[in-house]
Parts: sequence; C-alpha cells; structure tokens
Amino acid sequence: MANVFISHRKVDVSAAERLSQDISTAGHDVWFDEWEIGIGDSIVERIDSGLGGTSYLVLCYSAAGVMSPWITREWMSALHRQMDGHGVRILPVRFGGSAPAILADLRYADLSTDWKLGLTQLLKAIR
Repeated sequence: MANVFISHRKVDVSAAERLSQDISTAGHDVWFDEWEIGIGDSIVERIDSGLGGTSYLVLCYSAAGVMSPWITREWMSALHRQMDGHGVRILPVRFGGSAPAILADLRYADLSTDWKLGLTQLLKAIR
C-alpha cells in the first residue's frame, strides 16, 4: 500500500489523528507526527525522513489555515518534490476554512460536512 504523510496544525491534532487512524486501518503506512516523533528526537530530522519516503502528503486545513511554519514547510517541500518530477501528490483535506491560493485548483476531500464521504473520496485517491 501507499506511504502517506499527514500534515496538520496542532489545533487540528484530534481530527488529524482520527484521519490517520482511518487511513492506517485502510492498509496504508501513515506518518503522523504524534506517532513518529518521540521525546529526544530531532523534529526536523524525523519530518525530513517522513517526507522523503512519502507518496502522498495529506494536507489538512481548517479555519486555522495552513500558514504555520511547520505545515508550510511540509507542503511546500512536497510541492517542490512534485514539480521536480518525484512521485509525490498533495491531497488537500478540509476540516474547515479554505486552502492556500497556490493549491486552490486542487480538488479536496471535505471532511467538515461529511466525514465518511470525504474519507471514501480520499482513500480512492490514495492508490
């Protein structure tokens, strides 16, 4: 199955963890910071390692937005890798709010109105 990196803001950690569990239950390998970064670990090193092996970056956004230093670096890194021809796709997931303008043309999974339908659509995109 696929390697999936979950990118989210701390304010959305509960919804992001639920999503991570759902994707993992579907059989995919999920990189979720709360599961992958332990006490004493280098945060930058662990995130870099997770991004390096991912096929899909699931970009979770809400009314809190996506413009925090960590989440911005994560999705911009994935976008750069994508534009360089690497096999990584950004899959936006809406918990609320709106996507950054540079990603506005990408269809998103809307979990804010119907979690089950949005999850089904997201899992269909993850091959």
